[in-house]
Amino acid sequence: MISLSNVTKCFGQLTAVRNLSLTVKAGAIFGLVGPDGAGKTTTIRMITGIMSPTAGQIQLLGSDNSETVKEQIGYVPQKFSLYGDLTVMENIRVIGALYGANDERVHALATEILTFTNLLPFKDRLADNLSGGMKQKLALAAGLMHRPKIFFLDEPTTGVDPVSRREFWQMLYRLNKEGMTIFVSTPYMDEAELCTEVAFMSQGRIVACDAPAQLKAGYPYRLFELKAAGKQLKQILADCPILDINAFGDRYHLVSGSDTGVSASVEAALRNAGIQHYSLQEITPTLEDIFVHLAEKEGAS
Repeated sequence: MISLSNVTKCFGQLTAVRNLSLTVKAGAIFGLVGPDGAGKTTTIRMITGIMSPTAGQIQLLGSDNSETVKEQIGYVPQKFSLYGDLTVMENIRVIGALYGANDERVHALATEILTFTNLLPFKDRLADNLSGGMKQKLALAAGLMHRPKIFFLDEPTTGVDPVSRREFWQMLYRLNKEGMTIFVSTPYMDEAELCTEVAFMSQGRIVACDAPAQLKAGYPYRLFELKAAGKQLKQILADCPILDINAFGDRYHLVSGSDTGVSASVEAALRNAGIQHYSLQEITPTLEDIFVHLAEKEGAS
């Protein structure tokens, strides 16, 4: 359904995407994850035909010309791009008219889609007066007006509150169950966990791509979670067989390549530092652990 072969995009001396190859199957929820500047937005814009690659080949729905399949593509950009001085319903009608639907068809589709996105009670509100989460729902609704086969979303929930993020993803899951392929970029690891396949992008390249469970299974280290009150834990644990310490809120993930003695060594170091109240347990990695590892590996290469 989506195929990229050795795709590169240069902006002058800057190479934003380099020699990227990727395949996305029909029916997937495909997540593209990576830090700012990794090349995620550029990749989506090339796939959707908004910009052309400097080199390489892109096929979408069996065609190497996005113009021939654009009516089967939906796209929600990073920034809200609808009309702030129009109401929710007026925005939807404009989009429907741009796709050539008659007034009766536009009204029927708009009512159906606004009901689906829970925006129908706000159909007469100006877009500028919507919350961040509601604006993204409006962008989602606009992108669905022509019933696309593939829906591209570029960090659609950035800056959106957690409740709206959850509602947004519930809608994506419903669309996917109805047969729509979803291609989404996101900075949130909990959203990446919801995808059927995830690609981690760094410095214009995809450095890992697989189902979340397979990415976790390939993690090469042992991982321990430590909960302890201490501001200098890296210094306290300096002599322990630990490769890295990453903070996750009030918890710390301790990365170790050692098979034995890790728990005993950490507990002894904590006691010697006068830390009596703590919990330590070995855990399975999250996708955030995976991507921290991959980012550090890329930075070192």
